[in-house]
Amino acid sequence: MDKRKFKKLFSGFCCSVCKHDFDEDSIFIKREEKNLIVLQIVCSDCGKNFGLAILGDNPIEIKNKEDDELVIQECPLPISYDDVLDAHNFIDKLEKDWNKYIPDDLK
Repeated sequence: MDKRKFKKLFSGFCCSVCKHDFDEDSIFIKREEKNLIVLQIVCSDCGKNFGLAILGDNPIEIKNKEDDELVIQECPLPISYDDVLDAHNFIDKLEKDWNKYIPDDLK
């Protein structure tokens, strides 16, 4: 995958510590699979690690900010405390051998 596409994707974002713009040297491709890319974002100036981003690997077409067709999509609501508690309760009630449902190639 061409890192320049990701540079364009992250253009306009900068390090929250030193305010240095993210560039190609800030993006590390950790894993590529069919329809999935895992990226690590690290500030190339101060070294602050911003963790991983998981992106779908469909062809990336990034529109210019001046493009009239640019549409901002509504995002889902953030995860609430109740969502976290529901997930905890669900996991807590799983049988001890719950991992038998995970395919062997994903373990």
